[in-house]
Amino acid sequence: MTAPAGSRSVLPAATTATAAMTPLPGFAPSRQRAAQPAAVRPARPAAAGRAGQFAWVPVCLAVGIAIWFVLPARPLLFQWLALATVATVSLGLARAALPLAEAGRIGWQAADGARLIGLALALIAAGIGLAGLRSAQVAAPVLEWRYYGPIEGRLVQIDRSARDRIRLTLDRVVLRDLAPDRTPGRVRLSLMDAAADALPDLGQRVMLTGHLGPPPGPAAPGSFDFRQHAWFEGLGAVGYSRTPIMAVGPPQGGIWGMHRARMAISAAIQTRIGGQNGAVAAALMTGDRSGIEEATNETMRASNLYHIISISGLHMSMLAGFVYAALRLALVLAQGLGAPLPQAVHKLAAFGALAAAAGYLWLSGGGVATERAFVMVAVMLCAILADRRAISLRTVALAATIILIYSPEALTSPGFQMSFAATVALILTYGPWSRISPHLPFWLRPVMMLLISSFVAAMATSPIAAAHFNRMAQYGLLANLLAVPVMGTLVMPAGVIGAVLAPIGLAGPALWVMGVGTDWMLRVAEFVAGLDGAVSAIALPPAPVLPLIGFGAVLAVLCWRPGSGHHRLSPMTAGFAAGLAMLGAALALWLSASRPSILIAPEGEAVGLMTAQGRAISKPAGGAFVVSSWLLEDGDTATQAAAAARPAWSGDARDRRADLPHGWQILHFTGKGSGARAAAACQPRHIVVVNEALPPTGTPASCLIFDLRHLRKTGAVAIDMTPDGPDIATVTERHRDLR
Repeated sequence: MTAPAGSRSVLPAATTATAAMTPLPGFAPSRQRAAQPAAVRPARPAAAGRAGQFAWVPVCLAVGIAIWFVLPARPLLFQWLALATVATVSLGLARAALPLAEAGRIGWQAADGARLIGLALALIAAGIGLAGLRSAQVAAPVLEWRYYGPIEGRLVQIDRSARDRIRLTLDRVVLRDLAPDRTPGRVRLSLMDAAADALPDLGQRVMLTGHLGPPPGPAAPGSFDFRQHAWFEGLGAVGYSRTPIMAVGPPQGGIWGMHRARMAISAAIQTRIGGQNGAVAAALMTGDRSGIEEATNETMRASNLYHIISISGLHMSMLAGFVYAALRLALVLAQGLGAPLPQAVHKLAAFGALAAAAGYLWLSGGGVATERAFVMVAVMLCAILADRRAISLRTVALAATIILIYSPEALTSPGFQMSFAATVALILTYGPWSRISPHLPFWLRPVMMLLISSFVAAMATSPIAAAHFNRMAQYGLLANLLAVPVMGTLVMPAGVIGAVLAPIGLAGPALWVMGVGTDWMLRVAEFVAGLDGAVSAIALPPAPVLPLIGFGAVLAVLCWRPGSGHHRLSPMTAGFAAGLAMLGAALALWLSASRPSILIAPEGEAVGLMTAQGRAISKPAGGAFVVSSWLLEDGDTATQAAAAARPAWSGDARDRRADLPHGWQILHFTGKGSGARAAAACQPRHIVVVNEALPPTGTPASCLIFDLRHLRKTGAVAIDMTPDGPDIATVTERHRDLR
């Protein structure tokens, strides 16, 4: 990655000189800064050295946000007061350090250290506060029971579920016999029988009859917590409907006119290009993915190309880069023809690219990932306008800071983690590449740059993707090498040209080119996904692994200085070593992790027992989503039916039994009358699971029993057998109440 031509670094020579002399990670002592002669120009420091102390701002904010997310419960009033006290004292320490040094009471290096520690603590406290304020800002009622009846609300989003069903999101919800202060702000409904072309317009008030329930908890302790995700999305209930949708009012709010225009553009693109090619093209340009079938999604996931159909930094940077390059070339040609233009045409081009990126943000619907991408691109383009380096760790740090302040929960999302990991890795690669590329033949440079950038981005994001999605596309690098260049050279430029020509009715050729490009990408995805061993499952890592990877990598990057005295002990050397140690600890934890011996579904509909052949499921059907999550987190690609055929369970289909270590047995009862059968089978050293609620006064005490009443309090359960008996972990123990 290179900085756009015309951008330049305007850092003073003294700042550049002292960056290589920093005794603390990213900082220079005040006395050295003042004494450094301006005429001295040492060799250009590494990217981390040029970033300076500002690169640590988002890191400290992220530490605070992470602390808030791992707190066992929401902070109380006295905790907030303690946090405010820490922030105030830390800022006071930072402000007092330099005056004390000037008075000769402490040394300059000690003053700098105290100042930095004070600022870091204040920023960490700010991160905790930002996460808490964000949680309070999005707070809305959550449905606490199962509801069936009429549902009325304003249609604000249309997409597809993992089962390829049309899904509607409603706000301004009204539920029968439910007070407004207890009604969820937003609900999401899957439509069991509905066609995409028969849906109301966005913004219309609609009514239908459906089933709703609270957002489901994790499939197992430590699994992905959809409740937390739903909280920050404002979703208070999810469910399904089998009834037709009735429009009961016109679109509410003028903004929905723009959304209807966006959907009209999406429909026009799908109609003109046709098939899944058109659906993918519409998703790239408008963010409307309702036309993409789940089979296409699964193929893209298996080939590691799913990121292409989700508008992110890749799309935004490609579009902005194309507009910037095209405008700059046009302006340079215009200058050559004598047009009265200013000399800094690169700034005009950057402004035009910024306007194009803003238009793309509106056209795509402004999703969270798209907003994040726009912030990153906007910061880089504004750096050009301000005569700063457009692509540097400093601009990346600024973009991360803005995003964390605006949306602290983004820290936990795979999109945020992967996009910044790839960007930082590519920035660090640019230095070595700039030294090597002049020695290569000119025709080989683009090919090598593509290979190296794809490899570096894949290596930086693969551990994060594997940890979040429990799968790894073995040939993802090949797929990206074949598809991403077409995306950048055909699809996105054609989309921009088509958008420009559409008002005068000349978008047809551009859309044809776009269709050719998306057809190529889908063919590549099908070819790669069809290769033997294209996808392998990865076991879910323990909870500390991702934080150790993230903060360890950041610490190593910001503390690394080539040739800056790693032979002697210094804070920078210690920080670099600590970062490597954290990465090593993450790898060791991941490799040595073990999965629970027994998993019980949150509704008692399934039980999974770990065996030498993999997890054996008590039933071949029922609890499909939970069971598929278990198997994937085990690193197992088997289906539920195949997992149920593994030797472990015996007995009738409704009354299952399996032996456990240390003389224990587990029994799983389902179906009508399962509660009575479970109560009769309860004996010492038995674990009994039943998907009915037993009477509170009739629950046997001689066995360990998990009935529906108990499971709805605890959520999913994990059990490991020890000589002292079952070691039990529940979702409730690991879940924090965000309300």
